[in-house]
Amino acid sequence: MRENESSIASAAHVAEVLTEALPYIQKFTNKTIVVKYGGNAMTDPALQKSFARDIVLMKLVGMNPIVVHGGGPQIGELLNRLNIKSEFVQGMRVTDSETMDVVEMVLGATVNKQIVSLINSAGGQAIGVTGKDGHLIQAKKLILNRTMSEEQEENIKASEIIDVGHVGEVKSINRAVIDLLVQSDFIPVIAPIGVGADGASYNINADLVAGKVAEILQAEKLMLLTNVAGLQDKNGEVLTGLSTRKVDELIADGTIYGGMLPKIRCALDAVNSGVSSAHIVDGRVAHAVLLEIFTDAGVGTLITNSAH
Repeated sequence: MRENESSIASAAHVAEVLTEALPYIQKFTNKTIVVKYGGNAMTDPALQKSFARDIVLMKLVGMNPIVVHGGGPQIGELLNRLNIKSEFVQGMRVTDSETMDVVEMVLGATVNKQIVSLINSAGGQAIGVTGKDGHLIQAKKLILNRTMSEEQEENIKASEIIDVGHVGEVKSINRAVIDLLVQSDFIPVIAPIGVGADGASYNINADLVAGKVAEILQAEKLMLLTNVAGLQDKNGEVLTGLSTRKVDELIADGTIYGGMLPKIRCALDAVNSGVSSAHIVDGRVAHAVLLEIFTDAGVGTLITNSAH
């Protein structure tokens, strides 16, 4: 009898969860959700499976998920095995031609195909592409200024420019490639490798690529998976329901600093460019993507262009 009661309680809980999810499913049908996949969610086998199932379920209920992935730890691991030393400047991996070969191998082949396989094994139809396919991500070389001032490039003395090699930034996104895949009912999985006007390959930060993809598609949501609970205040409490104006205030008063700044700026740029909302999501939580989209509580920080 107890076992039967337990089964009924479990079924009732499932029904309650589905009921809570229904208005969100209705709201986001036919909407585009861009998810940047990285961190623990990418390396923990249980989290890999829960992520893949989340993406497949999103597609099945009528959403259009687009996955953009990183792979920094995997790149670092292979470089170490090949005895190629890594150097970082202002958080960017200096990428010479030899390192770029490894980046392309890891991101474009190994990691990309692993994610495609995960999603397909969960019942989805994923196709992996790099930014070089169909000129999807047109890139330009990233120029770092030693003083990090806002001077225009032509006014910076040569001695103040830091050459980080094949590190790029997004010049433009060819949305026709993504549209073709989505209209054919596939889930695009994008490796953040861009191609320059001269045909050279560039390693681009995956958050930035995800943000630009979300902007060009005018996505409903940009979701950035990370290894923290979300954006936190000075007491360590997770902040959510933030307007872009409030985020600007938190940057100004020093609440947001360090490694979280580039991610937050990426989210702000996306929302200010027409993306409905951006989410900094705790990728260490199983089914983090579904929890953030389909429940009232969520598992991260929501940023919108709301005036409140």
